[in-house]
Amino acid sequence: MLISVDQDSSVPPYEQVRGQLAELIGDGRLPVGSRLPTVRQLAADLRLAANTVARAYRELEGAGLLETRGRNGTFVAPGRDDAVDRLHRVAVEYAAEARRLGVAPDRAVALVRAALDATRHD
Repeated sequence: MLISVDQDSSVPPYEQVRGQLAELIGDGRLPVGSRLPTVRQLAADLRLAANTVARAYRELEGAGLLETRGRNGTFVAPGRDDAVDRLHRVAVEYAAEARRLGVAPDRAVALVRAALDATRHD
């Protein structure tokens, strides 16, 4: 798998893993149905704690990008629609731009929440 973690980065390791997996899913390099390594295997490969990888997987599952099938493993989730895929690609671009500009992840997310809140009042 094409994931790496920069231990010197200000971005937490779980967020690096989550972001890279989301990008791989979003651009189709990890197509629907692809089986991901177990939490323990990916953690060992990246020299991270298993809880770090588990958190990244949980967040991706919560976003509908992954599904866990019990003992069968974790897979790229099916059933995403085109609108969600397009929005995900835009989100990946936004995240890359925020990182390039040096905006902290919490601040970048707060900006998106503020924009979403502003559109509710239209």
